[in-house]
Amino acid sequence: MQARAREDLRKLVTDGLVAAGLTYASAGAFSTPRRLTLSVEGLDATSRPVREERKGPRTDAPAQAIEGFLRSTGLTLDRLERRSDKKAEVFFAVIERPGRPAADIVAEVLEAAIRDFPWPKSMRWGSGSLRWVRPLHSILCLLADEAGSSIVPLTVDGIVAGNTTEGHRFMSPGRFPVSSFDDYRARLARAHVVLDAAEREAAIWNAATQQAFALGLEVVPDAGLLAEVAGLVEWPVVLMGRIGEDFLHLPPEVLQTSMREHQKFFSVKNPKTGRIEGFVTVANRETADHGETIIKGNAKVLAARLSDARFFWENDLRTVKAQGLEGMAAGLANVTFHNKLGSQADRIRRIEALAREIAPVVGASPDLAAEAARVVKADLQSAMVGEFPELQGTMGGYYARAAGLPEAVADACKAHYQPLGPSDDVPTDPVAVAVALADKIDTLTGFWAIDEKPTGSKDPYALRRAALGVIRLVLGNGVRLELYSKLASAQVPHLPAIARDRDITLLPDNWQRDTNLDLLAFFHDRLKVYLRDQGIRRDVIDACLAMPGNDDLTLLVKRAEALAAFLKTDDGENLLQGFKRANNILTQAEAKDGVEYSFGADPKFAEGPEETALFAALDAAEAAIAPAMGAEDFATAMAAMAALRAPIDAFFTAVQINTDNPVIRRNRLNLLHRIRAICGQVADLTRIEG
Repeated sequence: MQARAREDLRKLVTDGLVAAGLTYASAGAFSTPRRLTLSVEGLDATSRPVREERKGPRTDAPAQAIEGFLRSTGLTLDRLERRSDKKAEVFFAVIERPGRPAADIVAEVLEAAIRDFPWPKSMRWGSGSLRWVRPLHSILCLLADEAGSSIVPLTVDGIVAGNTTEGHRFMSPGRFPVSSFDDYRARLARAHVVLDAAEREAAIWNAATQQAFALGLEVVPDAGLLAEVAGLVEWPVVLMGRIGEDFLHLPPEVLQTSMREHQKFFSVKNPKTGRIEGFVTVANRETADHGETIIKGNAKVLAARLSDARFFWENDLRTVKAQGLEGMAAGLANVTFHNKLGSQADRIRRIEALAREIAPVVGASPDLAAEAARVVKADLQSAMVGEFPELQGTMGGYYARAAGLPEAVADACKAHYQPLGPSDDVPTDPVAVAVALADKIDTLTGFWAIDEKPTGSKDPYALRRAALGVIRLVLGNGVRLELYSKLASAQVPHLPAIARDRDITLLPDNWQRDTNLDLLAFFHDRLKVYLRDQGIRRDVIDACLAMPGNDDLTLLVKRAEALAAFLKTDDGENLLQGFKRANNILTQAEAKDGVEYSFGADPKFAEGPEETALFAALDAAEAAIAPAMGAEDFATAMAAMAALRAPIDAFFTAVQINTDNPVIRRNRLNLLHRIRAICGQVADLTRIEG
């Protein structure tokens, strides 16, 4: 909330100043838990005078039109000018506004910003009308220059702006005056307030890592927690404590999550053992005992929290040992995944069937993939994940190992959720890849079947992320997967529920085929976004999508990368122009003549060395491209295609296509068809722009 508030304050005020005719050099916003600050440097002393001319109605226009123009300008009729405009005489209003002092403008802009501030949550207190995130106690508003500073005359809801502020509420109570922003910042620092959130973050991290290093330990990085804690304190005091021996056997993720979520503690790891053995807390004040009482109190509260976590852990282990992981998962039959897609248990059965089918494609054992699919969701029934949902998958891996399941199954418990975002790792173990693909494909086919697709910016079921996950799994592991067939293999869940509000017999015969084609198009759209981030143009991707086998994403990307590299060369760019010229001439001739020129050109009708050379070049290219395409060696195919550049250029320079001889003309048009057909083996070059 603080980061957003800083940006909102900066934008509201600076936009308002500029709109009122003031310019400035720079602006910086700062925040602490108790203050929100904006510093504007290089602000004009007065706004610029404004002279505006506005054209009005004709002088013989109806009175109502003239009166409306007068109201909009704030002028009287005698102050309007009459000017000739083409064939009529019209009124012109000349509006002059003198410059205004910056103090008056700042007061207006700041009051409007305060009253209309877009807090996500706000409240009103006392008898005032102002709504604010917390009770607003004071406003400090100064205009300062080399001659000194002055208070901006501003009153908001009974609060009068002044030149005083206060420091740390416990360590430096009492108000004090300031004369400029630099003075404000320096005096706050002396009053135990670090104004800049970035400085507080740096101070916390440096102190924490130094204290840990001195003990041979490491602080576990957590950027989100660091930003949050820096927003909770004005004078950060870093304190380190130890975790009780009774809790060190807990999984490190459990300790880290419990401390972060409940106590806002950083975890401290022993690099020799890999265990979480300590914690770092950040106090908001210095104490006479150097934080000893604070550490003892925090350690006592932490022990109670970790006692709960230990209970969950031990209870879950007893369940696993008594029932096995599949026994723990049995309760998922009573957990609804979606009211039209059945329970989590129904979903697991679908994922198991699909994972078994995908397994051979990714080099996994079908039986092992099926076993993993049956248990990867089991920890959703565990007490630990019930308390800490973010540990789903992670705890499943621990419980799988405790149950004696194969390591590949245990790894799949966490890895099948991955990748969760663009920066998340992609699983590489074959079993995990098989289950992860099955999980995401089932999600997509299910929601497509019930017509719950993403719309605009709305994607409540994270289907775009699921599609990108499939793409990254396939490409990251070089998987050769015919995606359309796997979409067709996925079981459409609860078909009657899909047509709950309509007769099931009204579903067309090709309903599932059309649904899968629509889903495949969605994958292609996601792939375009992904490849665009890799530097591959959209038209290059479209040219490759138009080719057969476009549901094999690995093949598709391999083709697109080769084509993108080829088009960056001079040969590629020039050949593209030659291809487009040949295609345009051929297309126009076919449209004009009403026939298709694709019956083979005969070299015996060639006239001149350029035409003969092109025949030979096309024969050589065809002989090289066909085996290269069969081997999916797109680089070699495009190198062979590049060899056509010079012969095609020479042909168009020396030869007239639409000659008067109909036999020669037809033969040359068929020759152009060969150019189009040979180049078209690599990609649909008609879709390339430029």
